[in-house]
Amino acid sequence: MREIDGKVCVITGAGSGIGRAAALKLLEHGAKVFAMGRTQERLDRLAAEASSDRLAVFCGDVRDESAVQAAFAACVERFGTVDVLLNNAGLGVPTTDLSEAPLEKFEQMFDTNVKGVFLCTREALKIMRPRKSGHILTVISMGGQRTNATAPVYCASKFGARGLSGGVADQVLAEGIKVTDINPGPVDTDYWGDRPVPREKFLKADDVAEVIVFVIGQPEHVLIREINFDNIAFFRK
Repeated sequence: MREIDGKVCVITGAGSGIGRAAALKLLEHGAKVFAMGRTQERLDRLAAEASSDRLAVFCGDVRDESAVQAAFAACVERFGTVDVLLNNAGLGVPTTDLSEAPLEKFEQMFDTNVKGVFLCTREALKIMRPRKSGHILTVISMGGQRTNATAPVYCASKFGARGLSGGVADQVLAEGIKVTDINPGPVDTDYWGDRPVPREKFLKADDVAEVIVFVIGQPEHVLIREINFDNIAFFRK
């Protein structure tokens, strides 16, 4: 895809699920991918499967300011710049009874889903603003638009990420930097664990990766502010 070929894309949470699928899809279209994740073993498997000199991996946690700063510095050292940031790293834990929900789980979700987006977006903007170009995408999910009785804290963190993304868009669109919210419905990933949910009706990670590629691949003058999508099977009886 002409609009993706050669672009430098930073992907967080790239060791598994949506991030891994997006990394492989973007490499197929000629992008240079800087894949960040918390688990070196998963990143090594991604690197082995991709087998591309256009892929670099970095083990680090988006909740750690120094790790995020080091990651973006390493990307610039390797590839020269950052054209695209895909904020994909996310954490979800059920809190079906809020009266029993531990503070630790609340903090983990907000630190990953909001603080992590803030830290990575801040570093990307330091690179993009002087150039007056770039694209920041955040995988928020429909959990940032509709509440869920089984996961109120997760939804709250995603509402927060959506507010952050929208505010950033208001700041930088006039400077030529695009900002997009990626809002899939339920996706069949490790997020669900062994919970009794109809995963056969969920989107697949590759489905989300295709949408991400579609958004990034639009001509420079085309802005998609947000994109909402589901597996239609989810609504069938």
